[in-house]
Amino acid sequence: MSIATRTGDQGSTGMMYNRRVSKCHPRVEALGCVDELNAALGLARASSPEGFLGPSLLAVQKQLVVLMGELATAVDDLPRYAMDGYPLTTPELTATLDGLVREIESRQVAFSGWAVPGENQCAAALDMARTICRRAERRVCQLQENKDLRNQEVIVYLNRLSDVLWLMARWAEGKAEPHG
Repeated sequence: MSIATRTGDQGSTGMMYNRRVSKCHPRVEALGCVDELNAALGLARASSPEGFLGPSLLAVQKQLVVLMGELATAVDDLPRYAMDGYPLTTPELTATLDGLVREIESRQVAFSGWAVPGENQCAAALDMARTICRRAERRVCQLQENKDLRNQEVIVYLNRLSDVLWLMARWAEGKAEPHG
């Protein structure tokens, strides 16, 4: 089977359970933002210094797959999705991010005032990921306002993740070689 299915040539895309929606549907926009965030985290992970950052980012990337699956499922199909054994975004998933906040803060991360992205490649990639995360959060909030989001924990998770990414960027600023 080829990746070029041509099923989207008319401007629609497939969701879970054979549903098709417009490629500009708010759910697809939210899903696309989380996908973009995952790619940005991959860039940050590829440029991260040795230590806890790389494995932590990989774990978050795997968690984002859970969010993407949930976002790729229409609200009416979520009970079926859960019954089929697919994981949902839970407070326990968010709690792993709270653990990262505590871990990073225990490393005496220094910061004051506004951060200016670009101290080094890894920190800049993390700041880019953070801004994409905030956009994803806004798109998911739009779903909520449109009554097209059943699980509020998706918003909580993205909100916490943006905090984690900000802290990671500040940590990375002190660990890698400065840019220019």
